[in-house]
Amino acid sequence: MKKFDVVIVGAGIVGLASALKLMEKNPALKIAVLEKENEVAKHQTGNNSGVIHSGIYYKPGSLKAKNCVNGYNQLLKFCEKENVKFEICGKLIVATNETELLVLKMIYERGVQNGLIGLRIIEREQIKEFEPHAFGIKAIHVPQTGIIDFKEVAKKYSEVIQRKGGEIFFAHKLLKIREFDSQIVSITSKGEFQSKYFISCAGLFSDRIAKLTNKYLPIRIIPFRGEYYKIKDEKKSLVKNLIYPVPDPAFPFLGVHFSRMIDGDVEAGPNAVLSFKREGYKKTSFNLLDAMETLSWKGFHKVISKYWRVGIGEFYRSYSKTAFVKALQKLIPEIQENDLVPGGTGVRGQACDLSGGLLDDFYIYENANIVHVCNAPSPAATASLSIGDHITDIILRKMK
Repeated sequence: MKKFDVVIVGAGIVGLASALKLMEKNPALKIAVLEKENEVAKHQTGNNSGVIHSGIYYKPGSLKAKNCVNGYNQLLKFCEKENVKFEICGKLIVATNETELLVLKMIYERGVQNGLIGLRIIEREQIKEFEPHAFGIKAIHVPQTGIIDFKEVAKKYSEVIQRKGGEIFFAHKLLKIREFDSQIVSITSKGEFQSKYFISCAGLFSDRIAKLTNKYLPIRIIPFRGEYYKIKDEKKSLVKNLIYPVPDPAFPFLGVHFSRMIDGDVEAGPNAVLSFKREGYKKTSFNLLDAMETLSWKGFHKVISKYWRVGIGEFYRSYSKTAFVKALQKLIPEIQENDLVPGGTGVRGQACDLSGGLLDDFYIYENANIVHVCNAPSPAATASLSIGDHITDIILRKMK
């Protein structure tokens, strides 16, 4: 049995950031990161849109707001120090009709309350100065937003962790957790690890790992597949940087948008389609256990009753390129079906409670010497180092 001070499950960007921060604040700690895959950032971290979020959308005082703004600053400093490529290019959040103006104003006010400097509400003519092909009646210009490859960030986190003496064990799937005499034994597919403290950052499987220590966990992860198209090379000029719609405040997704990537590609999407497999990146992906866990959850029944129209629309757009393009044309009327080719796909783990609430904040659950990160959707990648600080402070407090 291998012995460590802290065992962390999950080598996504939040798990790695937590290991990094623990080692920074207490270099004497012996840290192990357990990962079921053969590399870091295999799932949510490696399949997102690569946007460095500013923190404009999030309710002031929430974990998302506090950690996004703080994590943003830490991320940029880390990338400058470790030579990870990024670009602060700014973005537009565009209102295309009068009914969206109230929400646009609310988002602007949230950004100001969250400490963002230089936000501007701009008029139709100014939109064209930033994005000549975009349509809108008003927009917020967000200068802080940037682009990056978060998989490269996660790889760099892992390099620094190992450089400082931490260990990462790949192909080690966690099977069970046992607790005895204030010690925690993590039983994996390739051996056992004993530790005084345990942290899980298991992304799409975070609820299952948390239920190993609390079978009455009040949330369940509902997987949503996000599909992207890429704009053909000859039409990339339609998008200069990032163009977002005004989101539905009742739904925790930002809507289909245009994103220039750090590698020069331009993506359009994603939608948000219920997935019947937690790591299901194809329309045909299916896992019986994953599907039954979603469909049997009482909270999900209430989600369906509230959002069934939205859900049907997302499924329709998934199978109809014409419908997908129609949504994109609200932002760029010139875009046509033949301008797009299939792009990547990601799956977002969205926590849902028993009342049918889709949690719109990070959710971190503590139990004795155990910490579970149970909901860490966007902007978790941007906020990763700040979330790592938060988790580290919890562990160091428990050590005292």
